Amino acid sequence: MISSGRMMSRRLRIALVCAALLPFGPTPSPASSALTCRDVPELFSAFLRKHVSNRHLSEEIRERVGEIYVRQIDPQRSLLLEADAERVRSQVARAFPALRGKNCEVMAELHGEMLGRHRKAEAAVREIVGDGYELDESASLVLDAEDRGHPQTVEEQRVLLRNLVHFQVSNYLASDHDLADARRRVAERYARARRRWAEQDRETQYSVFLDAFARALDPHSGYLSADALEDFQIGMQLSLEGIGVALSERDGYAVVEQIIPGGAADRLDVLRPKDKIIAVASDDDSEPVDVIDMALREVVRLIRGKKGSRVRLTVLRQEDKAERFEVAIVRDKISLEEQAAKLRFSEQEVEGRKMKLAVLDLPSFYGDRDPSKRQCSKDVAEILRQVKEEKADGLLVDLSRNGGGLLDDAVRISGFFIREGGVVAIRDSAARTRVLPDPDDGTLYSGPMVVLTSRVSASASEILAGALKDYRRAVIVGGDHTFGKGTVQSVIPLRPGLGAMRVTTALFFRPGGASTQNVGVDADVVLPSLFDVEDFGEKTQPYSLPTQTIEAFRGRLSNHPEGSQRWKPITPSLVEQLARRSRERVADDERFDAIRERIAERAEDDGVIQLADILREREANGEESPEETEASPDAPDSDETAANEEDSPQLEEALRILADLVVLES
Repeated sequence: MISSGRMMSRRLRIALVCAALLPFGPTPSPASSALTCRDVPELFSAFLRKHVSNRHLSEEIRERVGEIYVRQIDPQRSLLLEADAERVRSQVARAFPALRGKNCEVMAELHGEMLGRHRKAEAAVREIVGDGYELDESASLVLDAEDRGHPQTVEEQRVLLRNLVHFQVSNYLASDHDLADARRRVAERYARARRRWAEQDRETQYSVFLDAFARALDPHSGYLSADALEDFQIGMQLSLEGIGVALSERDGYAVVEQIIPGGAADRLDVLRPKDKIIAVASDDDSEPVDVIDMALREVVRLIRGKKGSRVRLTVLRQEDKAERFEVAIVRDKISLEEQAAKLRFSEQEVEGRKMKLAVLDLPSFYGDRDPSKRQCSKDVAEILRQVKEEKADGLLVDLSRNGGGLLDDAVRISGFFIREGGVVAIRDSAARTRVLPDPDDGTLYSGPMVVLTSRVSASASEILAGALKDYRRAVIVGGDHTFGKGTVQSVIPLRPGLGAMRVTTALFFRPGGASTQNVGVDADVVLPSLFDVEDFGEKTQPYSLPTQTIEAFRGRLSNHPEGSQRWKPITPSLVEQLARRSRERVADDERFDAIRERIAERAEDDGVIQLADILREREANGEESPEETEASPDAPDSDETAANEEDSPQLEEALRILADLVVLES
C-alpha cells in the first residue's frame, strides 16, 4: 500500500489553476547574465522584503532551508544516513553568514559529496542486478519517502537500496519487459542519475538552494530559474497543447495535483488527484522512460507534445490498495467550451411538490483579460437570466471540481447574488488591506440557493463560497471544508538569465473577517467524500501559513429591503433542519456507505506496497499487449460516458437538499 504523507511539494504548473496569481511586474533591464553567487544574497533579501509574513531570516527559516535542501538532493532518502542528513541540514543552516558575504563554496562542497554518493549507489545497484540476481517477490517497500525517512545504519541503507531495486525491476516486468532488460534498465537509471548530478553546473546549484530558501517561507513561494520560468509561462497559456494536468514534485515523484477542466485528461476521466506518474512514453513508438527522481521540468517536457499525438503514462495509485496501470492520452488543447459554465435542469419532488431546479456547473473561473473577449462572469450572467426565464424553483452552483481561476470574475459572480458589499479583502506584506466590492448594485438571482464544494474547491472558488456563506445567501454543501488556499502569489521577473521570483505577497479574507488560508470554507451540510482525508488540503502542506482574521466588512445593504430581488437569509435553524434530513438519507444510501468504507481503509493504510501486487497485475493481464489495456478517448464504453450518464452521489444529495430548502423557505 502507498501513503502520500505530508510531503514536500515543488509546484510547476502545466496549466492555469490558481486564481491568486498576479501578473508579471515591470519589464526587466536588457542586461543579461547567468545566476551567480553574487546574486544569491540579494535574492534572499528580495524574497524577505516581498513576503507577506516572513520578513526576517530567523533561526526557524534557516532550519527549514536545511530540511528542504536535504529533501531536494536526496528525495528517495536512500543516499544519506540520518546522521549524514542531520549534518547537512546543520551545515546549510550555518552557511548563511558566508552566503551573505557572497561565498557559495558550501554548495560546491555539498555537490561534490552527493556526486560521490551517487557513484557509490550506482556501483551498489550494478552489483545487485548483476549475474545471479533474483527478484524477491515477497519484498515490500514503504513507498512514501517522507514516511520512510533516512536509514539509520549502513545495513538499513543496503536493505532499502535492494528493496528499491526490486520495486523498480517489478515495474518493468509488469510492463512486459523480460528480467534481463529490467536489470539493464534499472542499472542505467542509476547511471543516468549520476550523470545528471555530475553535469550540474554552479548556476543550477544556486537555483536549487534559492528554491529551498523560497519554499521555506511557505509552500507556494519558489525560485524559477530561466528554464523553469519558460515552462511556467507556457503553462499559463490555456491553449497549451498537452494533457491538461497540474503536476507537483513530491519526494521524487511527479504527482497529479489537479485535472484541468476542459483538458484531454478531464475528458478521458481516468487520472485522479494524488496519482503518481512513474513512467512516460512520449509517443506510440517510444519505450516508457522511468521518471522517478527525474526533475519535474523534464517530466513535463516528456508529457507535453503536439495536438493529436499520444502519450502513454504509467500510473501508481493508492486507494484502499495499490494499483498500477498504463493510460494513453491523446494530447489536445484545453477546450474553453469544455471548461465553460453550463446549465441544466433537474426535476425533484418533495412532500408532493414537484419543482424545477437549475444546476450551474462552474469548473473554473476562466476568461481573457481583454474585456471584449469571452469572460466567465458574462457566461454566468446569461445563465442566470435563463434560470429566471425558466422560472426555476432553486439554483445549485457546483464548485466541487473548481480549482480557481480569475479573481475578478469570482468577485463579479459573487455580486450577482447580493445587492452590494465587500466580497473579498486582500492584505499585503505592509499590512494594508484593500476590499474588493460587488461592482454592481443589482441582483441577478434571489431565489433559494445551494453551493456544492469539496476539498478540491480552491482559491477563487473559496472566495465565492465564503462570500455567499458570510452573507447567509446560500447553503454550503459537500466535503467538510474546501482546500484552504487563501494566499496571493506574485511572479516577479528578474533580469534576463535569472528567471523570476514567485513569492506569496498577500492573504485573502472573507466578508466576515476570516481568512480562507489553511481552513477553507466549512460546509453547512457535510457529505462523505473520498477527498476528506488528512493528507489533502492546504493545511497538510509543509510550512503553510496560518489563518488570520481582520475586522468584518460585510455590506449593510447586501439584501434588497423590498421587491422581488430580496432573498431569504439562511438561518442556523434552517441549516439544522436541512442537515437532519440529509443525514437520514445519507445513512440509507449504499454509495455513501462505500465511500465511508474506503475512507476508513485509507486511514488504516500502513504505507507499504507489496511487490507481489505489482507482479499480480502482469499475471492478470496475461498475454494482452499494453495497447489492448490502454484507455482511449474514443472508446464508446469509456468511464467518461458513464460519468456523464450518472451524477455523483454528492451532487444528487445536494439537489435533494436544495429541494428541501425550497419547501422549507416557502
